[in-house]
Amino acid sequence: MTAASELLRGLTPPQQAAAAHRDGPLLVLAGPGSGKTTVVTRRIALLLEQGVPPWSVLALTFTNKAAGEMRDRVQALIGPTGARGLTISTFHAFAARQLRAMGDRLGAPDDFTIFDAADQKAAAKQAVIDAGMEVSNWPPASVLASIGRAKQALQSPREIEAAAGDFYSRSMARIYTAYQRILERSHAVDFDDLLRLLAVALRDDQGLRSHLGGRYRYLMVDEYQDTNHAQFIIATTIAQAHGNIFVVGDPDQSIYAWRGADISNILDFESQYAGAVSVSLGRNFRSTSHIVEASAGLIACNESHRARDLHTELEGGDQPVLLTALDEHDEAREIVDRFRHLHDEQGVPWNEMAVLYRLNALSRVAEEVFRNAGIPHVVARGTAFYQRKEIKDALAYLRVIRNESDDISLRRIVNVPARGIGGTSMERLERFAARQDVTLIEAMRRCNEIDGLAARSTKAIGRFTALIDGWKSILTGSLIEVGLADLVARVLDESGLEAMLRARSGEEDADRLANLQELVSAAADRDGMVDDGEGGSVAVRLAEWLESISLVADADTIDPEQGAVTLMTLHAAKGLEYDAVAIIGCEQGILPHARASDDMAQLEEERRLCYVGMTRARRHLFLCRALSRTQRGIQERQAESRFFGEIPVESVRRVEPDDPWGAPPPVITVHPGQPVRHPRFGLGRVLRLGRRPQGATITVDFVEFGPRTLPAAHAALEPTDGGT
Repeated sequence: MTAASELLRGLTPPQQAAAAHRDGPLLVLAGPGSGKTTVVTRRIALLLEQGVPPWSVLALTFTNKAAGEMRDRVQALIGPTGARGLTISTFHAFAARQLRAMGDRLGAPDDFTIFDAADQKAAAKQAVIDAGMEVSNWPPASVLASIGRAKQALQSPREIEAAAGDFYSRSMARIYTAYQRILERSHAVDFDDLLRLLAVALRDDQGLRSHLGGRYRYLMVDEYQDTNHAQFIIATTIAQAHGNIFVVGDPDQSIYAWRGADISNILDFESQYAGAVSVSLGRNFRSTSHIVEASAGLIACNESHRARDLHTELEGGDQPVLLTALDEHDEAREIVDRFRHLHDEQGVPWNEMAVLYRLNALSRVAEEVFRNAGIPHVVARGTAFYQRKEIKDALAYLRVIRNESDDISLRRIVNVPARGIGGTSMERLERFAARQDVTLIEAMRRCNEIDGLAARSTKAIGRFTALIDGWKSILTGSLIEVGLADLVARVLDESGLEAMLRARSGEEDADRLANLQELVSAAADRDGMVDDGEGGSVAVRLAEWLESISLVADADTIDPEQGAVTLMTLHAAKGLEYDAVAIIGCEQGILPHARASDDMAQLEEERRLCYVGMTRARRHLFLCRALSRTQRGIQERQAESRFFGEIPVESVRRVEPDDPWGAPPPVITVHPGQPVRHPRFGLGRVLRLGRRPQGATITVDFVEFGPRTLPAAHAALEPTDGGT
């Protein structure tokens, strides 16, 4: 047997066809679990075995882990000596290498440094200031996202400025210009610059194209569906010299459009390269037949899906379960019960199980139920719910309301969101508090006694203390019992935390806003304990809740013996696999996300995201939805995900509970928009009707007192005919 035939041994016919391909463009459509890394590494080994010099082979991928695995596999096949000179790299590392070698030609200083995420954030903040704008209105994360999109499109600050047609675009162009000046003064580049500088140079410099195209005669690109415009330009310009471009990917797993990935790069490959060959790897070596059939049926609903035979020879296993739960707590308990059964009865290790979700906020209830059940778990590639920055900010407000002597929490939130109480004002307040031996909040109440405070700062401090005092008055009692959820909702609203995030457009900001709204739901859960005899005044409930959260933050959830169940977003799960997977929140507005309701392209990406989640499972798959879910403290009926109806019925098993929502709700005699009168609060207009664990509620916007949420059973509202 020749060395070449040995390298092809054990491969399926489509894998052999792809690995043995020598010259010309080739597209490998690699379905989930289809052995794409095996194909890429066997092809590299075959090229070297056939006499291709190692230094002329370039393989590009997206993560250091993927690049390292490829290098290890090639060396295992042909030995380290035979692979010497071979370039297997991430796009960014390859670009950095070219900038080091030819910095002057590519527009980078010889001694450049690469700014990491913290450096970029600091530079973005300074750029906003240098551009003459307020950091509170131009948060660094949003600024960097906009600059990143421009760089991925290979647009310079001057090009952005020339195309700017509105206030936002003109302002962003000024910030981008200031940001680049900071980088240039620092002899630095950021991650997007690495790709932009190389791509622009390759696009505009024929000599550079010839040089790199002549050096790298065989180009391979992994995860081609995830390439953005800059990466596309790098790959295609290098390949112009010879046409030997070998790309591997799966359009059905393109889920990063929000990050710049362009699915058309892979969909248009065959039309871009005349004579391109296409090989489909449809056999799944990971999942059982039931899982493959169910996921294949779902993804076939996408117009962008290319029809192909997705199959497996792994028989057995359970049918995927479409699980309907009563609410989010019942959903989490169902998963816990099923995971415990798999662990105790079938010996599946905890670290071979995962809970996946579309929104980070959904992890909160799952974390709580897993913790109460004593099952080890970890939030992967993310932060546990109560450790997220926006949640810690909100909790700091609540801690100050509960204990105004908590100067640590007060310092955290005094200017979050920005309200004109800057560092200089805080220094004067701190010195006054120290001299007078009073708390910081007391110093703020006496700010008129402090010399040197600007009138604007004094007014801002007064508005802040008025907010704190208004919230504290709720704890001292009122004519109407206020729920903990109502208090939290009011703090998030009146503090400006929610408004700050609503004003931003990034994916991360939307996630943070959802987390704040989930905090209201967590407070509503605490309110629900009143029915179990664990209640008390809102002050008592707040104190007990904050204490329980502090204990949660210190909990050790990792079992070194058995590992831990992984909780993560669907986006983070790409490339991973587990014996058992549960996807929670399979409801309209969550998966698919509400933003996809009127956008077919976004809906198809949401379907691909669900497909990616399903195909992470080897043997056991649970897709879960709740009949009702508490959102911002209000229990609302949920519609099941449209994806449930798109999965072939013969491939799955449905589990349904009795629907308590079928029973008639309490009779409420008012409706949203109706003018009403309250014996204490006076005239108002009904905003909404809600359902919480402790009963129905009515939220009214009163003329004098603003929004108030009242228990429907004791609202004492009188409908009126007049306006408010």
